Amino acid sequence: MSDSYFESVEIGTTDETGGRTITEADVVNFAGVSGDFNHIHTDDVRMADSSFGERIAHGMLVLSMATGLLWQNRSPEERDAVVAFYGIDELRFRAPAFIGDRISVETEVLEKQRKPDSAGTGTVRYGLDVVKPDGTVVISCETVSLLE
Repeated sequence: MSDSYFESVEIGTTDETGGRTITEADVVNFAGVSGDFNHIHTDDVRMADSSFGERIAHGMLVLSMATGLLWQNRSPEERDAVVAFYGIDELRFRAPAFIGDRISVETEVLEKQRKPDSAGTGTVRYGLDVVKPDGTVVISCETVSLLE
């Protein structure tokens, strides 16, 4: 690239990904991969009598799905510019997500910081909300990516 992708990123830019539905298979597979077999995710009988009324998806599963939705939403140029996922700040699990819920991700560019001594050109901080179609925010956080 003649100009770095980092240079083209503008503070205040917003975007929204497509959606994805959380499935039974997603929850079961994530429990197996993560080792998190907490009853709130795996015991439908016990959770039927809880304040939630049913099992909830793992928060980290939903966050992982969000990163996948973000990747799928990126342009080829942006994908090529990503050097590394740099971190997550201000992570909050705001509402439960259930099997059958559809989620999408809304982002806003909050900040850019040049990093001349790193493997990339600089970091970009994004405000990120994982949302349900009714507007319920399931997860909010700030993510930071290292971009060329």
